Amino acid sequence: MPSTAPLPTKLPKVTNKEKTRLAPLWKVLFHNDDKTTMDFVVGVLMKFFGHDIDKAMQIMLEVHNTGIGLAGTYPKEIAELKMEQCISAARPKFPLKVTIEPVEE
Repeated sequence: MPSTAPLPTKLPKVTNKEKTRLAPLWKVLFHNDDKTTMDFVVGVLMKFFGHDIDKAMQIMLEVHNTGIGLAGTYPKEIAELKMEQCISAARPKFPLKVTIEPVEE
């Protein structure tokens, strides 16, 4: 039978030393190339990053015009997973280059 003990009325005080730290964030970056189609990049941004068509088009055009574009910022393990998903989806059709780098604080 479940316990019916009353819940504490006061929460324990948390000091600065006890606060948890968030995992460092990493940027997922797309790099321009002459082979990967714009439509494919937009599709990957929508599928793996959850961007709507307008945001995906904006990122794709940034990649096309400047050579690099930010797809998203995530904890390292998720950034690595998204990078691998994008590269795997592109192979063997396109030489899509996706990299990750830490966010500078």
